[in-house]
Amino acid sequence: MYRTKTCGELRAADIEQTVTLAGWVQKTRKMGGMAFVDIRDRYGITQLVFNQEVDAPLCEKANKLGREFVIQVTGVVKERSNKNTHIPTGEIELIVSELNILNVAATPPFTIEDETDGGDDLRMKYRYLDLRRNIVRSNLELRHRMTIEVRSYLDKQGFMEVETPVLISSTPEGARDFVVPSRMNPGQFYALPQSPQTFKQLLMVSGFDRYFQIVKCFRDEDLRADRQPEFTQIDCEMSFVEQEDVLQVFEGMSKHLFKSILGTEIKDAFPRMTWHEAMKLYGSDKPDTRFGMQFVELADVLKDRGFSVFDNAAYIGGICAEGAAVYTRKQLDALTDFVKRPQIGAKGLVYARVEEDGTVKSSVDKFYTQEALQQLKAAFSAKPGDLILILSGDDVMKTRKQLNELRLEMGSQLGLRDKNKFSCLWVVDFPLFEWSEEDGRFYAMHHPFTSPKPEDIYLLDSDPGAVRANAYDMVINGVEVGGGSIRIHDSALQNKMFSFLGFTEEQAQARFGFLMNAFKYGAPPHGGLAYGLDRWVSLFAGLDSIRDCIAFPKNNSGRDVMIDAPSPIDQSQLDELNLSIRSAAK
Repeated sequence: MYRTKTCGELRAADIEQTVTLAGWVQKTRKMGGMAFVDIRDRYGITQLVFNQEVDAPLCEKANKLGREFVIQVTGVVKERSNKNTHIPTGEIELIVSELNILNVAATPPFTIEDETDGGDDLRMKYRYLDLRRNIVRSNLELRHRMTIEVRSYLDKQGFMEVETPVLISSTPEGARDFVVPSRMNPGQFYALPQSPQTFKQLLMVSGFDRYFQIVKCFRDEDLRADRQPEFTQIDCEMSFVEQEDVLQVFEGMSKHLFKSILGTEIKDAFPRMTWHEAMKLYGSDKPDTRFGMQFVELADVLKDRGFSVFDNAAYIGGICAEGAAVYTRKQLDALTDFVKRPQIGAKGLVYARVEEDGTVKSSVDKFYTQEALQQLKAAFSAKPGDLILILSGDDVMKTRKQLNELRLEMGSQLGLRDKNKFSCLWVVDFPLFEWSEEDGRFYAMHHPFTSPKPEDIYLLDSDPGAVRANAYDMVINGVEVGGGSIRIHDSALQNKMFSFLGFTEEQAQARFGFLMNAFKYGAPPHGGLAYGLDRWVSLFAGLDSIRDCIAFPKNNSGRDVMIDAPSPIDQSQLDELNLSIRSAAK
């Protein structure tokens, strides 16, 4: 055997035992006639001791070890004189009698430490080395434990895990598909699934009334911290359910994960907020409710007082930051610069301080009397020491989104977005459609299979923008960790939906005929939800990005710099696929 114990296993109870360990050299230290080596595997670190006086050749061999050499050692476990309370094996050390170098190693391009000296690009290029770091490995261990708990919970709830195809047909709407050319069908393409949506609905028609799958999904879209071109969903579907049934099951799963993984028991039901409430109070359909600063609309207080910026605005709204009146002019200017960034797009920022004597000092004092500013203070129930920040604009939704960015920035600056604190809620009653000014038509806000609220179906012909979807998202700390809907199971309503979204009867049949045909044979009422596993893990790990909870992620350009993908393919492969490459337009 290469080892009888792992490098994180030995304790004081093992003293005087003879054991064999195998792993990587973390670091070496020389002290007089002694050599100390830390050996590491995924389970931990053990200190090895070599004594020049006892075995000089062995000690000399140890002195030649380099970082990341792969070694095997045998020795006797002894009590450590200078104990290390920071590691589980810190009470013991191994007095080595045999050393076998299994593999030498080149000096790694960065240190294999929690606080490494390697930048992101370098670590992604040598991801197999980065994965040796405790901090990255622990994220993958967390991911593993979460998938085990998900499967355990859903199995006990009667769900069956079923695999669905990875090579499917391309679907319209939503993000761009990754496409795969077919050699056996020249000129035709598969697509990689953005989700198993239609297949899980077909499983409901098939009578598999509780399905789940931990599944890879693919979207060819621009990347950001919580997006990768390939990601993992906890994908679920249920038959003979209404919205309340789905919410109860998956709120239960969420509470199970909090308890089993973090040891946090959540007894209260998750709050619920309509989409319209979320947009009005937070300017976001995924509000971070760890802290307050809800929006207050201020048109009644600030309009028609001679300040043209507000007088001509379609929307005026503000937030109140408790205790932030101490902000200096420099800090307030920095906030103004923040909201004027191109990615946010506000034209400016107005502020008002509530002074210790209760008076209000504003950046637009010359337009407002103290009486008007007191009305402003009352609108927020603001107290001495508070800071009111105000944005306005011509577009209500756009200005609310800008105010949301300001709110989140203030939450971060004031230390209100604690990663160890979790605030969960359901956002419900989304609009069924969203209007595209560019295309001059409605699109499905979620996907074409989402059912409208039964009581809103009559509005489809007269006021489609007012139709609410039977849809729901779970939001934790401002992150959408999952979402779903009750599906349309009536063929006539589904065809009406396709028609409204601009599909001709022929297009709908070509794209979704298989699903419509299946519905003819008895589709049960059904609905489901998909959680983003990567987002769940990153939340529990306290990460700002999902990348470090994925073993081999892509960079911000969608590239795997380790294996250099995507990359060109040989001309012979292109010929087999009947493809030719055209130079990209400059």
